[in-house]
Amino acid sequence: MSTLTLWGFSGSTYVRTVKMLLAEKNFTDFEQVPLNVLQGEPRQPEHLERHPFGKVPVIAHDGMTILETAAITRYLNDVLPGKSLVPAAPKDRARMDMVIGLIDSYGYGALLGGVAAYHLFPDFVGGQNEAARRDGIEQGRKVLSYAMKTKGASPFIAGDLSLADFYLAPIAAYVSLTPDAGTVFDVPGFGDYWEAVQALPSFQATQPGGA
Repeated sequence: MSTLTLWGFSGSTYVRTVKMLLAEKNFTDFEQVPLNVLQGEPRQPEHLERHPFGKVPVIAHDGMTILETAAITRYLNDVLPGKSLVPAAPKDRARMDMVIGLIDSYGYGALLGGVAAYHLFPDFVGGQNEAARRDGIEQGRKVLSYAMKTKGASPFIAGDLSLADFYLAPIAAYVSLTPDAGTVFDVPGFGDYWEAVQALPSFQATQPGGA
């Protein structure tokens, strides 16, 4: 296997998404280059050569640079050995993709930018905005409700563990550190799901605080 380099600091939810996939694949032969978003490091010229919009994560593997979490996770799922984290059944794959789409389009901004940022890193979003916090709670609960509706009686969002769970888990982890967690997480089915996610070795092994 060619050398894999991952750019991005572990406090990034999307970087943690990638690292959870790597952990589930039992793949440890990679180099992580920390780039702290809160300190503006991805906006430095060197990284802008990798990602024109200064975002993380970015990976380099087998002579190719790959950006954007969706492309990175699909690629790594295909090239790394181990159980696939993309469902084989079309309907389950659609469940996964629907929830990932909702998280990207609505959940990330609401739960991280609206709720978590208000309490944990307000300076990064221009200060505490009560309206954004309230809207984040409302919209975030909608996303979680739909994710749990999609999950149904399955143990995870798309049946077995999938990329969708790796998208949601790091965001929920930040929300769990806020006083609003009880309200946001008060969604049918989420409590048991969140317990199962927190018990995953890949979740425990990728706690921020390292790189």
